[in-house]
Amino acid sequence: MQQITVRTERRTQLVDITNSVQEALGETNGAAAALVYVPHTTAGVTINEHSDPAVARDLESALEKVVDDGWDWKHIEDPDGPNAPSHIRASLMSPQILVPLQEGRLALGTYQGIFFCEFDGPRERKVYVTPLA
Repeated sequence: MQQITVRTERRTQLVDITNSVQEALGETNGAAAALVYVPHTTAGVTINEHSDPAVARDLESALEKVVDDGWDWKHIEDPDGPNAPSHIRASLMSPQILVPLQEGRLALGTYQGIFFCEFDGPRERKVYVTPLA
């Protein structure tokens, strides 16, 4: 298992980590897939289009609208406001993805990229990358 560190700049932010994941895999020695896992309850990971950065920004905006900060949240942990929306947004994504490997490379589609999804930033976060046989 390898660890990637991701630094975010905004409360809600998608960060393209495709190249970092590929680098973390290194020599895969016949691995069939890569598991990408986020060990945080207010963050996630997803695969989406990475050829146009506007797609990530649109997804950030959509998730903020789908799960509004202004609701009557019961879980209030942060003195600056509730982070319950961050937990809900993270649950709508996933803490992990599994990507097949082809000759040691991520077998992603032409326009696909791997995104770290921050919902309670800005922060420094961890992403674990594990090749699977």
